[in-house]
Amino acid sequence: MQHSTSRRAFLRALGVSPVLLAGSAPRYDLVVQGGRVIDPSRSVSERLDIGIAGGVITRLASDIPESDARQILDAREKIVTPGLIDVHVHVYDGVAGVGIWPDKACLAQGSTTVLDAGSAGATTLAGFRSYVVERAETRVGVLLNLSTLGLTSMRELSSLAYADVDRAARAIEENRDIVFGIKVRMTRDIEGGKDLEALRLARQLAENASVPLMVHIGVASSPVGRFLDELRSGDVVTHSFRARGSILDASGLVLPEALEARQRGVHFDIGHGAGNFSFDTAERALEQDFLPDTISSDIHSGNFDGPVFDLATTLSKFLHLGMSLEQTIACATSTPAEIFSFPEPLGTLREGAAADVAIFELAEGHFELTDSGGATRSAARKLVPVTTVKGGVVYPR
Repeated sequence: MQHSTSRRAFLRALGVSPVLLAGSAPRYDLVVQGGRVIDPSRSVSERLDIGIAGGVITRLASDIPESDARQILDAREKIVTPGLIDVHVHVYDGVAGVGIWPDKACLAQGSTTVLDAGSAGATTLAGFRSYVVERAETRVGVLLNLSTLGLTSMRELSSLAYADVDRAARAIEENRDIVFGIKVRMTRDIEGGKDLEALRLARQLAENASVPLMVHIGVASSPVGRFLDELRSGDVVTHSFRARGSILDASGLVLPEALEARQRGVHFDIGHGAGNFSFDTAERALEQDFLPDTISSDIHSGNFDGPVFDLATTLSKFLHLGMSLEQTIACATSTPAEIFSFPEPLGTLREGAAADVAIFELAEGHFELTDSGGATRSAARKLVPVTTVKGGVVYPR
């Protein structure tokens, strides 16, 4: 009896109420009740209940009877979204330098699906699969590094011999269920300044594998415009709004190559990180109506305690910059799901989709938000993670 009482108290502390029923079994394992549902995939922004059974969403309605649920998750006066998709994280904990465990940094903060952007290369992918993908509660996918080393070294292309495209192609074919793209970093550490050669190798690898290419831009031997010219529809530019080596020219205007790339179907991602997001760059870009396609955190052990903290904090920065709540949520739900070919419906709350749900408080007050260079802005609103549901299982913060 004491155990049962303790269990009910624990659930109530999470905002989850067990419903005691007589007679027939309830239709839903869990009902997320009374929140403002924002689902950009279906242009929904209204108060709804979400019925979940067998790990999938089975009903959305304005008033699902409590008697139909085994458990109730109270989301009244909260924002309810699809589980967030963070397309740029580093979660090869203990192997790739600044890696952090995904359940700590992502799941409890609302990110049910993440893509590790280049921590694993062909040589280290098997270990990443065994020790991260198969053990984490977070759904973890891979953007395979062009370098066989992955990010066991931050000079992963100091020799282009590490860009073994044949070995990478074999690794992709052996791991199609977890590899969703290729990652390459354009830096000054690439052997002999051959960054364009490395980019073309990565572009060809991605094309042969029929997956997107994510390209890290920044300070490199070649100008950013040259990199953008090489990209094709479906590719992703990350760190777009960094301080130096961004999509802006020296006068603060969006590069013509960036405008042309967007017209070709290239996507632009944030990838905040410890050194790759500038309020000044973002403000100038948004003034020119150049909005990000995806908003990602680039979270790792070096920025988990600030300035990134979590994806919700990065999203809050774009709320402050003037994007609507619906636009901002789309950049971490429906748009990533459109770019990357996941094997199941993600980034949506439609019936039949995986029961991945994020619940936030839209807090009001005065919040100091910090970019990668230490510049701050005072925001009046902030998204604060409250509870996450993945596959119908509740994960408190």
